[in-house]
Amino acid sequence: MKLAMITGTATATLKDAALSGTALLIADVVDGKGKVLEAAIVAADTVGAGVGDTVLIATGSAARLPAGMASAPIDATVIAIVEHVNLS
Repeated sequence: MKLAMITGTATATLKDAALSGTALLIADVVDGKGKVLEAAIVAADTVGAGVGDTVLIATGSAARLPAGMASAPIDATVIAIVEHVNLS
C-alpha cells in the first residue's frame, strides 16, 4: 500500500465497460511527512474519497482485489481514507 493525497479528479466519457460508474481520482504518492514521492497517478475510488483527503492506495494486482474491481483494467485503487498519520 502507498500513502497518497488526492489532488483532483479525472473524467473519461469513453472507457472500458468494467470502469463504468467508477470515479477516477488523481493522487500524489507521499511520505509520512507529506513530501511528494510520485506525482499525479490515477486511481479508481472504492471508498468515496475527495480532493484533499489522505488515502491508502493499493497498486499492481492487489488493486483489483477490492469488491467490484476483479475484471477492471486498473493498477491503482483507493482502498482507505486516512484520518491520522503518526510518525514516531
